[in-house]
Formats: sequence, C-alpha cells, structure tokens
Amino acid sequence: MIRNLLLISNSTNAGEEYLAWPRTHIKDFLSGFGVRNVLFIPYAGVNLTASSVEKSFDLYEDRVKKIFREMGFLLHSIHRESNPVVAVNEAEAIVIGGGNTFHLALAMQEYGLMEAIRRKVFRGIPFVGWSAGANVACPTMKTTNDMPICEPPSFNCLKFIPFQINPHYLDVNPEGHAGETREQRILEFLTVNRETTVVGLREGCLLKVIGDTMNLVGSRPLRLFRFGMEAQEFKENENLDFLLAQS
Repeated sequence: MIRNLLLISNSTNAGEEYLAWPRTHIKDFLSGFGVRNVLFIPYAGVNLTASSVEKSFDLYEDRVKKIFREMGFLLHSIHRESNPVVAVNEAEAIVIGGGNTFHLALAMQEYGLMEAIRRKVFRGIPFVGWSAGANVACPTMKTTNDMPICEPPSFNCLKFIPFQINPHYLDVNPEGHAGETREQRILEFLTVNRETTVVGLREGCLLKVIGDTMNLVGSRPLRLFRFGMEAQEFKENENLDFLLAQS
C-alpha cells in the first residue's frame, strides 16, 4: 500500500519553542520526497485569538509558515483557497496541525476533504500530522483527548492506518486528581470497540510510516492496547509492521 506518513504525538515539549523537537524529522521526511510546497490544514486551531476562528487560522498559518520557511519549504493554508478540494488535488504535501479534533473533523467533512486527502495520500504524497492531525489519520477520531466543542456529522476519519492513536499519552493523573487515568479511558473505549487496537503515543514521539513499514521515533516507548490483553510496550527500533497489517 502506498502511504508516506509522519504522525506526531505533540508539537512542543515543555520548555521548548514551538515545533522544536519534531523539526528535524519533518524536514528530513519532506525533503526525502523532494517537497517544496506544503498545503497546511489549520482547522483545529480555533483558540489562537478570541476575535474569530478565521483570525485564528490566519495566525496559525503565520506561526507554522515561519518555521517551515526556516526548514526550506513554502507553506500556504487551505483556508485561503476558494476551492479546498482543488487545493488538495494539486498539493505536493499535506500538513495538518494540532488543536481541537472535533472542529478539525467538522471542517474537513464540510469541505469534502476527508475523501480528497485520502485519495491524494494513497497516491503517494507525504502527509504530516501532529496531535489532532495524527488523530484524523486514524479510522475514527474516537480516541482524541479533546472536548467536543462542535458536532461533526461523523467520527470517521482518513483511515491511513488501521489502528487508533491516543496522542499525548500519559501514564498517571496529576496529584490530587480523582478522575480516570488515560489507560482507564482507553480500556473503556475498548470495551465497546473490541476489535480495535489503540496506540498510546507519548509526547516527544512519532510514528513514521512508509508503505507497509512503520517505525517509532522517540526516547519513550509506545503503549499498545487491545481488548482482553495486557497492555504492551514497544521501544524505538522494535518491529511495528504488524500493526499496519490489521484489517
């Protein structure tokens, strides 16, 4: 299967500049495909300013464009396009930023982008998504951590991979918090989605998918959840191709 993906848990580690830790990985990934121009999907970024959602998209584009320019890429945002589907069809590479996954999925569905992006990526163009952008690469958005600030028509997403990602995966709750742990929430999901596999992707980590090969990049292991089985940990350089072979 043709697919070239960089699925990133988080954009920024604590105390670092925006997109500092994955910058080299993004640059090497896109450069490896000879990419010059990047189409950015900003629809998850709804809270960069209180004035309007559109203004937030403008600010989001400016923020990401500066960093991508430093890496040697020209980036423009799809929200400025009169025909978003045509923009996708003409794209050299697609990048989806983080933020609120519900709003991202709603906008992508309203503009007809789920199927357009899916077709384009399965023809081989590189795709990069962080946080919410990694969520929508999954079959559904059901393992997002985000608040449902709006209601998309469907939770179905791009299905570039056959398993779910839980970005920003945490092992424990903050001290004094009596709510569920992240693991408890994932196990709750698996109780009613028993055939689904969930990957807890810790911060500072990403999944690189080239065709039917997948590698974890990062110093922290991923945590693999399947119904009725003990959770497993996989470190960098361990074989993860079996996750792509699932139906």
